[in-house]
Amino acid sequence: MSRRERRAAAKKAGVDLTSRGAGTVAALYDAGLGHMQAGRHLDAQLCCRQALAIDPNHADTLHLMGLLSFHAKQYDHAVEWISRAIRQQPKADYLTNLGTTLANQGRHDEALKAFDKAVQLDPLDADLWRNLGNALVDVERPADAILSFQHALKLNPRHWDAGNKAALLLYRSERLEEALPCFNLCDELQPDHFPTLLMRALTLHKLKRLEEALADNKRAHALDPANADACNNIGNVLRSLGRNEEALSWFDRSLALRPDCAATLANKAVALAELRRFDEAFAAYHRARAIDPHDAAAEWNLALLQMLTGDFEAGWVGREARWRIPALSVHYPKFSQPMWLGKEPIDGKTILINVDEGLGDTIQFARYVPMVAGLGARVILAVQDALCPLLSGLEGVSQCLPLSTSERPAFDMYCPVSSLPLAFGTKLETIPSQTPYLPAPAQARVQAWEDRLGPRDRLRVGLVWSGNPKHDNDHNRSIPLRMLARILDLDASFVSLQKDPRPDDRATLLERTEIVDLTDRLTDFAETAALASCLDLVITVDTSIVHLAGALGRPTWILLPYMPDYRWLLDRDDSPWYPTVRLFRQTATRDYASILDSVRTELLAMVSAGKTC
Repeated sequence: MSRRERRAAAKKAGVDLTSRGAGTVAALYDAGLGHMQAGRHLDAQLCCRQALAIDPNHADTLHLMGLLSFHAKQYDHAVEWISRAIRQQPKADYLTNLGTTLANQGRHDEALKAFDKAVQLDPLDADLWRNLGNALVDVERPADAILSFQHALKLNPRHWDAGNKAALLLYRSERLEEALPCFNLCDELQPDHFPTLLMRALTLHKLKRLEEALADNKRAHALDPANADACNNIGNVLRSLGRNEEALSWFDRSLALRPDCAATLANKAVALAELRRFDEAFAAYHRARAIDPHDAAAEWNLALLQMLTGDFEAGWVGREARWRIPALSVHYPKFSQPMWLGKEPIDGKTILINVDEGLGDTIQFARYVPMVAGLGARVILAVQDALCPLLSGLEGVSQCLPLSTSERPAFDMYCPVSSLPLAFGTKLETIPSQTPYLPAPAQARVQAWEDRLGPRDRLRVGLVWSGNPKHDNDHNRSIPLRMLARILDLDASFVSLQKDPRPDDRATLLERTEIVDLTDRLTDFAETAALASCLDLVITVDTSIVHLAGALGRPTWILLPYMPDYRWLLDRDDSPWYPTVRLFRQTATRDYASILDSVRTELLAMVSAGKTC
């Protein structure tokens, strides 16, 4: 800058250059800051250069030059200027702006260090902890980011941004019970904020607090009636409430606003399937897949519907879409070896068969393991810990490992257990249905259970009334124990096979002395298999005990919802998977009381005939 330019800048800033002391530098800095705040960046820069000509190490002016460079998107210069300011006088705001600049350059690890140093300099500033949380998100450390946002909230319990960001991260981490209070805080601090209502509704939906989720979604819709997501979310909650006809109207509203949304079409297809309007459901799925061929969730749900309606060939192929759905594949190990799906010869190879779905799926598809061994392969089976004692003696298994064991022996190929039906090209008419295919329970275990149960002077009936409460369809599959009161007055010996009863059911179980409850001795599925072998009949909702009893060849009656799981097909009272299973299905009323009336009639006939199965 020439002498004339310096004088012009000083005159414009109202600064007397005849005095070249610290007061002049401070005045030039203040003038430059005012120019920047007013948007006169060139004038601000002239003042800064004049100040630095007097004092090259004036920290505030160096920092201001960094801010001017940042606003000009000259990030390298901004880093240089701010770093010079920090060397002169480390301040939390200098470090914050350095971190922001580095983040804009994509230098997130360096940005994190700057934000961390800022927090160390002023640990009581909630904004600094919020900034540190943002930086931790950028380096993909969400758990640490949550802690930073939560600490910001401790320092300032009304910090909306920290609360919002904590809520979103907790939601994405499936820590829903923790996310909800944060969303509640955000709603209190900023009522009628559309994104908050939308996300809180999704959280409530996942927590199965459906009426509250519906209320939040409707509040969001009232704020923005033209928002397609709000309409779609209302449809999803109504579908979960079993109000499928109402859900369809909301999906249609969403599609009117956003006609080519594959996700909404797929949701509509689910509602149509629940109403057994299968042709329309298939059409909606096909349209969704035409719009987005990579929508794995739509492909998965289409496959389940194909299998439910008997098209196993298409269904098994479509179920492989689960590997592209994070919620379904996140816990499955990543192997470098190739996956075997039946095409390559495996004679002389070692193949790992690893579980990939629930306990019931593992038992159901374990029937294929001897068939794999029959192709000449050495089979290593890795299963849930509770199943390991039961399946270690399965025909064809060379080694059975619990999932809790992280180490795996050497193997050449692998196959997820639920992909075995695909590998063997299973059709409805080729299901390997011979039972029992599980190893017979050890005689000593069976005798121990016989001794506990006492004399066999009446029909012994095992009972299971609820499954995994986290299952998406648990509200349709499980029933309260009190509903079984319809059959408990019959002259039979009722034995609980129900592990981990829910609190209300536990209280009922204590009241119902007709039910023998020895489930504290059921330490694994081998023990449960031994107990089931002592029973004449098992009556159960759709849960893993169905598969255990069926695979043991025990007579089993299953209570099924109106829209059952794919494996039970439609409109039949037998199962091609288990010859000893009988299916009792809900009607369109979706009422379990009528099912239990039928069960009572059939069970009464057995008791009257003095029949044991």
